[in-house]
Amino acid sequence: VQLQASGGGLVQAGDSLRLSCAASGRTFSDYLMGWFRQAPGKEREFVAAISRSGGGTYYADSVKGRFTISKDNAKNTVYLQMNSLKPEDTAVYYCAASRYSLVTTRGTDFGSWGQGTLVTVSS
Repeated sequence: VQLQASGGGLVQAGDSLRLSCAASGRTFSDYLMGWFRQAPGKEREFVAAISRSGGGTYYADSVKGRFTISKDNAKNTVYLQMNSLKPEDTAVYYCAASRYSLVTTRGTDFGSWGQGTLVTVSS
């Protein structure tokens, strides 16, 4: 599956932003989807994941209660709604697809990756 992420930008602390990731090439509903991020000088980290059907979600503690992941299988798109953004959320955000049947947070379980979209949160 090919993935194309979009929606990043420069916002102020406390603002909201919604990232989108459009998929093509395979049956989207066969994939568990995830969002990861990588801040400058840091390792890539898990942000959120959603099950194939969209009925199950999992979040990193750092974003729980502020970010919401959702999946529209009809539109072949996964979203990441980010509210109450903080400067420490600044990173390149990547969407990823996995054939795993259960929600996973490990990047190595995701076989397809988008190109990344930059989110910058100013204080």
